[in-house]
Amino acid sequence: MVAAGWSVIFRWGDITVNTAMNEFLRTALSALGALMLAFGIFSGAASAQQAVQGEKYIPGIWVDPDGCEHWVMDDGAEGYMTPHTNREGIPVCRRVNTCAVMNSDQLFATDSAYISPAGKARLREFFKQAGAVAYAINGHTDSRASDEYNMKLSLRRAEAVANVARSVGARIASVRGYGERQPVATNSTAEGMAKNRRVEIVCIR
Repeated sequence: MVAAGWSVIFRWGDITVNTAMNEFLRTALSALGALMLAFGIFSGAASAQQAVQGEKYIPGIWVDPDGCEHWVMDDGAEGYMTPHTNREGIPVCRRVNTCAVMNSDQLFATDSAYISPAGKARLREFFKQAGAVAYAINGHTDSRASDEYNMKLSLRRAEAVANVARSVGARIASVRGYGERQPVATNSTAEGMAKNRRVEIVCIR
């Protein structure tokens, strides 16, 4: 029997083992392991919280003003769709142009994203004849109502036009609503507001 605090030394050949030192090392390593585990759990929780609070990305494809198609993943990773590049490694993108500007008053009733049957027929005929590889649909409003409301209304109207395009087999590269943020005329007159209420169709060739 050994009193507390004493060390007992065993010798096997040339190896000397100090049991008191062994106990100390085991205790220290256990404490260190517990500390590392606690730190790992804390770090994991912090990372998870950061992931939840961070920006959310919606996977999909979008087209920039130069006609370049981009893919984006839900983790924010992004790249070009086209495999073609020039000698400098810059992607060779398609030609784009605004091939139609539809006055919203001719397609929609006030505060509505429903397209009349006559408006749908006009749009179907347009998409059948336009001959583009894909289309980007951008909705716009005047400055009446709130910015939030106008953003939602312009997106709903753009989506309504895109649905007509899809119904005749047209490929839609992107659908966006800009609300009142990109006016082409003043919003201080009725004529100017009428010009701002529009859906632009961009042809990608």
